[in-house]
Amino acid sequence: MARKQDYYTIMYGLEELDLKMNAVPSDLVLIGEHAFPLLMNPRGQVLMAASHYGRGRVVVLGHEQYLTSFPGLIKNALKWLMPSTDDDGIVGIQKSLRSVAANLNDCPIKTELGDFRSGLAVYITDAYSVENCAKDLIAFIKAGGGLIMAGQAWHWAGTHPQENTLKNFPGNKVCSVAGIYFSKRYGEVGIFPVPKQIPYSWLALSIGKDFKDDLQILLEGVSEFDVQGASIASEVMVHGPLAFPIALTPAGKAFIAGAYYGQGRVILLSHECYVARNSLSTFLINAIKWLDEDRKGIIGILPSLKAAHTVLSKSGLDCQLTGLRKDLSIYVCTSYSDAQCAEIQEFVAEGGGLMIGGHAWYYAQTHCGCNVMTDYPGNHILNKMGLSLLGNTLIGGLYKAPEIEQSCKEGYHFCNMLHRFAEHVYLGKELTNHEQNCFKQLGNDCASYLQMRCHDSTAYTSMVAILSDIVKKLGVPQVSSNSPVKSAKDYLMLHIGSELYKCQVLPDPDALLPYIIKDRPKFPTVSNARVRISAKTQACEEWISTGLYLSPGMKTNIAVPREIIRKNWQVQLGCQTDNIGKAKELKRAPVVHERFPLDAEMVQVSNLWGGLIYIIAPPQSKVDGVEIVVQDAVQAPYFKSGETSVADWVDRICQAPAPWAELEFENIIMTLQSEFIRNLDRPDEVAKLWDTIMRSIADLAAKPGKFPRKERFVADVQISGGFMHSGYPIMMHTVSVPELVNVQEAYKNGLWGQIHELGHNQQRSVWEFPPHTTECTCNLWSVYVHEEVLGWNRSKVYPSLTPESRQAHIKSYCDGGKDLKNWSTCTALETYMQLQDKFGWDAFKKVFTIYHDMSGVPNNNAEKMNLYAETFSKVVKMNLCPFFEAWGWPIQPDTQKKISHLPEWSDHPMVQYA
Repeated sequence: MARKQDYYTIMYGLEELDLKMNAVPSDLVLIGEHAFPLLMNPRGQVLMAASHYGRGRVVVLGHEQYLTSFPGLIKNALKWLMPSTDDDGIVGIQKSLRSVAANLNDCPIKTELGDFRSGLAVYITDAYSVENCAKDLIAFIKAGGGLIMAGQAWHWAGTHPQENTLKNFPGNKVCSVAGIYFSKRYGEVGIFPVPKQIPYSWLALSIGKDFKDDLQILLEGVSEFDVQGASIASEVMVHGPLAFPIALTPAGKAFIAGAYYGQGRVILLSHECYVARNSLSTFLINAIKWLDEDRKGIIGILPSLKAAHTVLSKSGLDCQLTGLRKDLSIYVCTSYSDAQCAEIQEFVAEGGGLMIGGHAWYYAQTHCGCNVMTDYPGNHILNKMGLSLLGNTLIGGLYKAPEIEQSCKEGYHFCNMLHRFAEHVYLGKELTNHEQNCFKQLGNDCASYLQMRCHDSTAYTSMVAILSDIVKKLGVPQVSSNSPVKSAKDYLMLHIGSELYKCQVLPDPDALLPYIIKDRPKFPTVSNARVRISAKTQACEEWISTGLYLSPGMKTNIAVPREIIRKNWQVQLGCQTDNIGKAKELKRAPVVHERFPLDAEMVQVSNLWGGLIYIIAPPQSKVDGVEIVVQDAVQAPYFKSGETSVADWVDRICQAPAPWAELEFENIIMTLQSEFIRNLDRPDEVAKLWDTIMRSIADLAAKPGKFPRKERFVADVQISGGFMHSGYPIMMHTVSVPELVNVQEAYKNGLWGQIHELGHNQQRSVWEFPPHTTECTCNLWSVYVHEEVLGWNRSKVYPSLTPESRQAHIKSYCDGGKDLKNWSTCTALETYMQLQDKFGWDAFKKVFTIYHDMSGVPNNNAEKMNLYAETFSKVVKMNLCPFFEAWGWPIQPDTQKKISHLPEWSDHPMVQYA
């Protein structure tokens, strides 16, 4: 809103500007959050702009002739620039601009022709005469002064072909601190209307420089980037028009990047250890020289980066371990603190160099629910500079340095790629295969960019408007299981549309809804639904079902009891928490759930894709019967054992309108599409079956029959991996839903997959030997439940458990030399089945009981296997070392000694293979 008012003041009363004169302007490049365009031609070139810096303001015109051609504009600009407390302020006018002073004779302001001096309120100058007073002008603006500067840089660039226009053109030595640069590109002229709002255009999406000369300096003598080793870096997003990638993985992910910011420069490395790497020393020294710009000044290095001091001292420059100082040429620091954010930004804007290292992935993993783009300390510094650290990880490697010519012409840059896509959308221009291969990266970058939520930045709000226009122009594919998204273009539009809506960055996000979801369902709603919440959580969070649903895009308010406000409780909309973004084909949007903190007495929530409403209880929380009130929602079919009667379920509840339903039993909750329960007339029988199954799972695990946190199944049209996968919740494909709720089918056909995943949730690292047993020991529960609950004979439980299959696994493993790398899944399961055949299930229960209270368990497989052999032997009072040795386990003499007093199991099934 502040920028809008600024624009309105400067352009007040102007309906069009006639630039058809003998004056060719420069195209202006804008960066940062304060700069905004005043006039943009149909090609998206900025010919006039304004900005803030410090307490002052700047107006920049693309040609000096505009100072006299548009007196109304100049008068408006002076009104905006003039400090409100200085009615008697003097407007200084550079002495060669006498005609500008003449145009102001009818204004009640004091003017003075001459060179810049202190004491002025505003100074008007061309862009060519400021080199000797640049520092004074910057200090003047920062202290609250106003500046009008006009000129063009294309002629200067033509007469100085070897020089960097952005850095060395006189006008840029002043206005660049405010994020406005004169470029060497010609501006197209004409008669242009003045829009009511700040102008924006997809045509303006472009980088402000080709960076070829920068890369030549930075990559001199650099053929590769050796970032091998254990250090895990973050991906760097390059989004500013004056930012550029330097080092990339083969997948095109940047881990080192550079940028211009004001008069200074930036190098970002996405792990702080890279700043001290000898293997990167050639690049680092190049970078230091690029940042220093031949000043040969002092390099200040954060005192904690002592190793960096050793490497960077090879530059021959004066490197000192010190904090940020104004007399430094370059400051080297990490991205983990924003304590000096404003000071660092000012240091760079006014000509300093910044080398900053650090990653954001650990922050993202340890701050669940945070927005890395807005919350991570380093991004508070970097976002304005056109660079950001993302929460995803990059594994180290040996990566080739980019080919400079190819990188400048074909390399991926967010602005350029979005420009090309917009060209395709608006003008129908064909995209190359390489560009289409960049769509996934572009979608991810659009999502990250939107998450900056920098509403005061015109660059950001313009980008939001451009993306919104693209969505309205092209539409979003209506993804479903019957109409999956397969093409990269559809994937991109699905990503952009959903993120644009979810980020709530548009003035009216709901106006976008018809373009994203064309046929939104309309369900009857209930008002002021009251839900009682009780929870006693332990080490993990818990979802608490409400039996309520929100339709896609539907908003509601939730009244939150004081007992849980600002105590890390959350509301979650949607049960499908798998991110399926890596899938080649999408049957739904990649992310379809949302979470909101319960941090106020009244919280408004909504989800583009709709979903069941859950209250998320954090770990170590305890409440009993507190009440939330949901203002508007859709009733969902919800059966809860002990609370819902079968009669109420059949007569009324199972027909509740929401498309998602839940069945909550003693130890498990099942979330499935409502179509599967509309005709379920005996939920109590389903409850009885699953209560028995879950108690048997607890029984084998040697745990109390009542789970501290109920397990959850969620059925979805698509999940992130496998046919099912474990976790909280256990995710499964919709096709498997009938098996959950059909008791007869369960007894007839079994529930191997479902119990397999529940078994995964029972596995414990103290008696697990990954990767060998990862897909093995979970099946102990599958076998146990089928035998003990469903009454199956073991040989029929699973194909690999027939006598023939069991013998084949043993023979194949032994013929292969009993190599433990082959001891996994069904082969490993045979080891445990032989133990069970001899000692029964009670032996396993006793072993698990001992492990519950065991401490000091080693963390390597060999030692853990010895401990397991010892523990099992003591439980069954028999020396099992010969048995485990026959399976190729690395049994140590010390283990044999500990149980040598026990009788050996001499007739074990592996005797013939011993």
